[in-house]
Amino acid sequence: MAESATVEIAVGGMTCAACAARIEKQLNKLPGVEAAVNLAAERAHVRFAPELADVDRILAAVVKTGFTASVSTTDTHAEEKERKLAAYRAELKRFWISLALTLPLVGQMAFMFGVHDDVLPRWLQLALATPVQFWIGWRFYVGGFNAVRGGSGNMDVLVALGTSMAWLYSTVVTVLGLHQHVYFEASATVITLVLLGKILEARAKAKTSAAIEALVKLQPRMARVERDGTLVDVPVATLIPGDVFVVRAGEAVPVDGTVIEGASSADEAMLTGESLPAAKGVGDAVFAATSNGDGLLRCKATGVGSHTLLAGIIRLVEAAQGSKAPVQRLADRIAAIFVPVVTAIALVTFVAWWWLGGDFTQAMVNAVAVLVIACPCALGLATPTAIMVGTGQGARAGVLIRNAQALELAEKLQVLAVDKTGTLTQGRPAITDFHPAPGVSERELLGMAASLEQGSTHPLAAAIVGRAKVDGLPLTLPQDVVATAGRGVTGKVEGRSVLAGTPEWLAEQGVTLPESQPWRHAGASVVAVARDGQWLGALAVADPLRESSKQAVARLRTAGVEVVMLTGDNAATAAAIAAAVGIVRFEAGVLPEGKAAAVARLKGEGKRNNGLIGMAGDGINDAPALAAADVSFAMGAGANVAMEAADITLMRNDLRGVADAVDLSRATLAKIRQNLFWAFIYNVLGIPAAALGLLNPVIAGAAMAMSSVSVVSNSLLLRRWQPKE
Repeated sequence: MAESATVEIAVGGMTCAACAARIEKQLNKLPGVEAAVNLAAERAHVRFAPELADVDRILAAVVKTGFTASVSTTDTHAEEKERKLAAYRAELKRFWISLALTLPLVGQMAFMFGVHDDVLPRWLQLALATPVQFWIGWRFYVGGFNAVRGGSGNMDVLVALGTSMAWLYSTVVTVLGLHQHVYFEASATVITLVLLGKILEARAKAKTSAAIEALVKLQPRMARVERDGTLVDVPVATLIPGDVFVVRAGEAVPVDGTVIEGASSADEAMLTGESLPAAKGVGDAVFAATSNGDGLLRCKATGVGSHTLLAGIIRLVEAAQGSKAPVQRLADRIAAIFVPVVTAIALVTFVAWWWLGGDFTQAMVNAVAVLVIACPCALGLATPTAIMVGTGQGARAGVLIRNAQALELAEKLQVLAVDKTGTLTQGRPAITDFHPAPGVSERELLGMAASLEQGSTHPLAAAIVGRAKVDGLPLTLPQDVVATAGRGVTGKVEGRSVLAGTPEWLAEQGVTLPESQPWRHAGASVVAVARDGQWLGALAVADPLRESSKQAVARLRTAGVEVVMLTGDNAATAAAIAAAVGIVRFEAGVLPEGKAAAVARLKGEGKRNNGLIGMAGDGINDAPALAAADVSFAMGAGANVAMEAADITLMRNDLRGVADAVDLSRATLAKIRQNLFWAFIYNVLGIPAAALGLLNPVIAGAAMAMSSVSVVSNSLLLRRWQPKE
């Protein structure tokens, strides 16, 4: 779609993967609508063309399918949580009532141990089982009816069919006074166990979104704002861009802003995963929900409400949690046909046992067991629960994953292309060494060079002038400044002619260079300085490596990922940088527009080796290369452009985040595969066992109820994952 809008829909009433598939199918039938429904998150992520569809029509389509629907936003999180909590409490109350009615019937299960006499009178069994079947279990009839009306089946259909068969048969036997065994305990116990499973599943699923809940709770409700010369406490929701607010020591920053007065530090771990506080002074950005240190900060609001970095992160994580990984497609296809196939198997089981064995009761029991043990819930929860926990853990570590596909692809990363500037290095050139002429002090050399370079806008000039200011050197304004692109600068300082540029250029200007030139193999850019034609010395300027780059490269190599550096530097400088961080392969002299072509070449090699190619850059200058890669990592330090440009954004602005992302991807995909294996094997073994008469319906019901809980619980083990330091 050329022009599209998106909306998050909170969906209530889903019980299994078939429900999610049915809603998704109905929404995708609407013109101009693309929808993905997440069973675990109980949400539908919908993209639509405004000229063809609208939010009201989308909500109506969900409601028509038999479910509740409402628009979900950051502001509605508290309301949604309260609604789910109320529903959970009501469900828990029904479970306790169901358990109280079912427990007296459990004694009837003595027939499993060879006892055939009734423990309770049959009329009492009927009286206890009936409210469980039609009051407590009414939800299964409603859900099943809506599913069948919608042209599909779900878990409710299977439970309603199975328990109704057991209850109806037992009621007929009781009313007619026949001498066959009754199965009231089976129908009531299955419903009670399924309810217990759903309660445990709901509790477990609530924990999968713990990361989002933690982020939402971080932002303070009140802000201290300057109004008419006084400080007043106002709700954060009322702030607008341009408002001036004050953050006292130890308080949380209410909205995004810029420091206009004061100095302090801020704990930004919840955004970036970086444990060390970030220094804050005039001109620095502060972000909503970060914690102020010991100083008092006076700030101007720049981003409020849904426009804060925190809100952007929450939206990104929610979108990732609601997206589907390619590995889920098989489970979706099976869930779509699961209920009709199981119903057919149950029918065949009933007919075969009755026809071949001549025992109607045994035929019915085995058919009920087939219906009860089969459940597409575990299949539907296997992938989304792991995705939700994985992306949530990533957000806590400052690794923002755009969608489930990116998370899955990161696992297969074989080669990572990295931009040098701002990725391996700090992105800020600095003087690394002084080489003054005999009789010239470092301060004199720096002062002369910095005075002249005030007339230049080159990044190296900025590094020289910045160092002089830090050292407190008095600078003189230069005159008659002339810059020669790529070569150097000439001008007058205190009436004397000064040159600053490459050593080769100074030699061309008639300056005699010293015989000893220690800077030649330093892997840095050299600014040579002369005054009145006499050599003053040279300054080595380089973009310092990040302290973590070497460790990050080592971790990636250990993970089987080859790191290739792309840089516009000359071969000597590139070789020095590569050697310093442990990179074997690099491409020098690569211009920004050539990086995409370099990534394309690497992809060509990767296809031959069945590997994927990643690209790590700043998310702005490297946008073409990021787009060309299979998986892109933006070292954006939270820049909005970076978050939009890449598959994965590294809030910590540290290459170790790529290693964390690969590690998290592999851990998450391992959990997904485990979940899918157990979900498949459970049904592959359970359904035939029930059909062969090896499972009692009660045991089948317990197994079915626990299957979903086990899958969600296994996904929750991902919460143990932590980024490596």
